[in-house]
Amino acid sequence: MANVAIIGSEKSGRTSLAGKLGKKGTESDITLYNFVKGDRIYAFVDSNGYPSSFKTLIQAINISDIALVCIPSSGLNAQVGECIVALDLLGNKRGIFVITMSDKSNPAAISDLSEKIKTIAKGTNLEKWETIAISNTTFEGLDALKEKIFALGEEARTANAAKINLPTRVIVDSFFNVTGIGCVVLGVVTQGTIKEHDKLTLYPTERPAEIRSIQSNDVDMKSAPAGTRVGLALKGVQSKEFDRGYLLSQKEEVASKFNLKCHLTKFTQGLGVGDAVHLFAGLQDMPATITAMTIGGKDATQAPPGSDCNVVLTAQNAIAYGKNDRLLIVQLNNPKQRLVAGCDVV
Repeated sequence: MANVAIIGSEKSGRTSLAGKLGKKGTESDITLYNFVKGDRIYAFVDSNGYPSSFKTLIQAINISDIALVCIPSSGLNAQVGECIVALDLLGNKRGIFVITMSDKSNPAAISDLSEKIKTIAKGTNLEKWETIAISNTTFEGLDALKEKIFALGEEARTANAAKINLPTRVIVDSFFNVTGIGCVVLGVVTQGTIKEHDKLTLYPTERPAEIRSIQSNDVDMKSAPAGTRVGLALKGVQSKEFDRGYLLSQKEEVASKFNLKCHLTKFTQGLGVGDAVHLFAGLQDMPATITAMTIGGKDATQAPPGSDCNVVLTAQNAIAYGKNDRLLIVQLNNPKQRLVAGCDVV
């Protein structure tokens, strides 16, 4: 199984593309489209709340193995740039640029746009991504796109197979009560293998929970390995105890104060001590403040665009994370560039 984020501007054609790639499932500010054919099982995640809700962009990327960046044939826009910066800071290495609505353009213009995409992706983790053009009316090019997705899906399956013996971790994106069953959550097994009756802990609240039953694509399962999108009936917790991004795991770190090694995007205005920011960890986000900074081991008050620094950051409330997670610092109220830095926990 592979999970695919479909991202881009509001009028990029991403939603009609998602509808052609899978059958519509769970719908909120991120909407899932499911594709099942033999052993090819895909969940396509449309970040339909974006760009008005920046959070949905990061959430779609962080529950996916692959990203499709949709770019209308009319040309590049600010949202395309923001998607590329987000993917680069998060270190996502699998994906495809999709030029949508190709029937509203011509081959020469499509070729020119493809070259412009290569130029803006140069020097990022996305510089080797392929570009495919499709029509959103006839859907010419869709079969070629599917084959590329399936090829990347095999890479994702191999990568996930290497994680099946790691400690169990499930990232939760939806939660609700079902009459006669109780608390049900939807999410992705990001590492390890979960089994019926596993006793796990809900983080960051550190509440014990037991897996009552497991489903994937409406099929009951006794276990589910890394990479599987699952629905879990849980015992010992209630849906009101959840928030998007909470983790079911054997052990997570929980903190509100962080020491982070950060790389600032060259497009930001910089980062300074005292700045009010948002910290993103997986699907969680929390208001935070930069309380201290060093550059090259020396105390500093301001980090310029494109620089590396270490910061001490204090979040409003506790966040659950793993020591290998990639975190983001974001300024949600900045109208020009919301993304500031990609960070590792020191």
